[in-house]
Amino acid sequence: MFDYESMRLIWWLFIGIVAIAFAVTEGFDFGVCTLLPLVGKTDGERRIIINTVGATWEGNQVWLILLGGAIFAVWPAVYATLFSGLYAAMLLVLFALFFRPAGFDYRSKLEDPRWRNAWDWCLFLGGTLPPVLFGVLVGNLILGLPFHLDQDLRAFYDGSFWGLLNPFALLCGVIGLLLTTLHGALFLKCRSQGVVYQRTTATVQWLAPVLLVLLIVAVLWTLSAIGRPEITQMPAADAPSNPMNKTVLATGAGWMAHFLAHPWMLIAPVLGFIGLALAWLFGKGDNRVTALLCSSLGITGLLLTVGFGLFPFLLISSTDPRSSLTLWDASSSYTSLLWVFWITVVFLPIVLLYTRWVYKIIWGNVTEQTILQDTHTLY
Repeated sequence: MFDYESMRLIWWLFIGIVAIAFAVTEGFDFGVCTLLPLVGKTDGERRIIINTVGATWEGNQVWLILLGGAIFAVWPAVYATLFSGLYAAMLLVLFALFFRPAGFDYRSKLEDPRWRNAWDWCLFLGGTLPPVLFGVLVGNLILGLPFHLDQDLRAFYDGSFWGLLNPFALLCGVIGLLLTTLHGALFLKCRSQGVVYQRTTATVQWLAPVLLVLLIVAVLWTLSAIGRPEITQMPAADAPSNPMNKTVLATGAGWMAHFLAHPWMLIAPVLGFIGLALAWLFGKGDNRVTALLCSSLGITGLLLTVGFGLFPFLLISSTDPRSSLTLWDASSSYTSLLWVFWITVVFLPIVLLYTRWVYKIIWGNVTEQTILQDTHTLY
């Protein structure tokens, strides 16, 4: 039904969809947790904030597990290179995520203000550190990671954890944090009222323009100072996977030339900036759901911009460009891709329909009255 080349491209699209789903859904969870000690001033206000995402945060986090599993099944070389080379960074993300289930489940077990405040800051860390680290990862994907492959296609990481914390990657980390915080603020506006709603609106008014300015800086930095490798020769797109069978120039025509060579890709950055600008515009008023949808559109546009900009690269090697991994030479076998494809075709729509049903059931404002009526079962 589909040839090897088509399956590789389909899986590039599928994994992009999963990454976008994770960023959009878990993004507002992260943002709400970041805002918890900043917007909530009393215990009642903080319980309102926590319970806006209380029914969905666990399900949203599964998108990250699905993303990791899909990369393992479809791009095993990418999985091996990332999870071995970035082991310390991955563990840091994992440990930060540990704060979330403990914080959600244990915070309200005791009424001691010190106990609850401690868990509030744990939730803050669990919502703040991961988007920073994911942003740093995106920055390093654009710059290229220091790794090489030997003759047996074993990946060797040539850098260190501290090397990941370069200025451009740190800028991307700050952008990641501001992006999820804005997205979380707009979600919180959709499910709150009163003083929490007012403080969140005030946060949106200054947060969005700062984010847009930093995004412009990142784009200009990328176009003016960051090189993009160029493939000059490689086997057919349906050939067996072997990343070392291609020829790559360390510095090619550049990022702008890549987008201009494929003008339809320019729709991604346009969607990203317009979506976030409209989220800011609507977020300052009472168009709550529209603002959240625009924010989701902006996040989608930004992730598509990164994906389109890297295409066909999955991981760029900054130390040995020939070792760079692409969707044409780093995938599993055709049989593996086909089996996982049909499993996804069956189960992904079920997951999406169930997710839509859950949000339909739980949607609505969370108030102090809501908390008091069900104080022993809500967070």
